[in-house]
Amino acid sequence: MIDQDTNAAKNFYRMVRDFAQRTKPWEQAIFYETKPDEVWDLSLVSQRVYGRRDEFMVIAAAAGLDAFDRPLAQQRLTLPNEGQLYALKRRAGFETRGDYREDGKPTWMND
Repeated sequence: MIDQDTNAAKNFYRMVRDFAQRTKPWEQAIFYETKPDEVWDLSLVSQRVYGRRDEFMVIAAAAGLDAFDRPLAQQRLTLPNEGQLYALKRRAGFETRGDYREDGKPTWMND
């Protein structure tokens, strides 16, 4: 299904990428060392970091991958924690979790 806001996903990706690039090692974030079994499965990283597979787009953005079928190099990722991720989603107007989406938009946009 197409998003009602066609720029929301692009904006969200850019915000996560900016977060990953500008966050310093001493700042609040999740720092995750990728593993060899995650090369072709970004959702596995999402499961290990966030406890759910829905955040694979966050992993792709943090890693600087421009497509989901690109291999994930073994590296240290800088990822937003749950609170930071929630704030980025709200600012972008985009939700990655299917259970929080309805009719092409986040359900929390109705709040």
